[in-house]
Amino acid sequence: MFKKIISAALMAFAVLAGGAAHAQDAGKPINFGFISTESSQNLKDQWQPILDALSQKLGVKVNAFFASDYAGIIEGMRFGKVQVAWFGNESAMQAVDRSNGEVFAHKVNADGSQGYYSLVGVPKDSPVKSLDDLLKSAKSMSFGMGDPNSTSGFLVPSYYIFAKNNIDAKSAFKAVRVTNHEANILAVANKQIDAAVFASDTMDRITARQPEVAEKVRIVWKSPLIASDPLVWRKDVPEATKAKIKEFFMAYGTTGPNVAQEQAQLMKLGLKGFAASNDAQLKPIRQLNLFKDKTKVEADASLNADEKKAKLEVIERKLTDLEKA
Repeated sequence: MFKKIISAALMAFAVLAGGAAHAQDAGKPINFGFISTESSQNLKDQWQPILDALSQKLGVKVNAFFASDYAGIIEGMRFGKVQVAWFGNESAMQAVDRSNGEVFAHKVNADGSQGYYSLVGVPKDSPVKSLDDLLKSAKSMSFGMGDPNSTSGFLVPSYYIFAKNNIDAKSAFKAVRVTNHEANILAVANKQIDAAVFASDTMDRITARQPEVAEKVRIVWKSPLIASDPLVWRKDVPEATKAKIKEFFMAYGTTGPNVAQEQAQLMKLGLKGFAASNDAQLKPIRQLNLFKDKTKVEADASLNADEKKAKLEVIERKLTDLEKA
């Protein structure tokens, strides 16, 4: 009986403490995370006016939160240091699976399209004219990849360029380096690297901001369309705060007294605005990951027939479950 009383008391305390913490969260500053596609200074300059407007809407301080890599933002959300964040699809999937995240919106490009591409670029005077040329000359070339949690910088090229051609990028090239999209573009333009992968939206911003740099880069490969970058919040953000955040992004650049100013700010980001979304937009990314895993298993000579069959059955079951979802 005594144990039951203590247990009930502890449960009641937990509920009260949880409610108090929840109420406190409603008035706390919000940290808005940004994946490291460019330098933190560039991202801050581009997004700060939007964060200031969001802060005014919510009535609380909204801070920009940066990390040196994508994992830093994913982990920041996991441990409650980041409440809302802009992710790529691959990193959003990690945040949803590991960090109590939930997709609520995605970007809409300036032309109204709702996607972007993974690109491979080489110096303008490079003898490489195509992906075939690149792969044939890989042993003598250096190659730039993106962050391992980047959709366009890592996942998409890993599957479409390497997995589908049964190539291991690490051993195929003379050297492989990993950095952000902006740094890869600059490295190609300055001939510090022979070829690199980067996102089309980052290339668009550099074309607008530094056309002399963009002119030094030639595109030799373009991926299928990738869904626009999602915005993700932690599921435990108070519902009233979520409603205000979503209302803000749905209206930004479309309605209100500051619409012209907001549209000008969006243009700096190469955006028209934002559209509502949910976790379902991550389905193609999950499929890509599973197809990539399937390709690796099929090519793994260290597995015996039974092991390979078992692993492939698990992957096929996951793919089937995704199709039914």
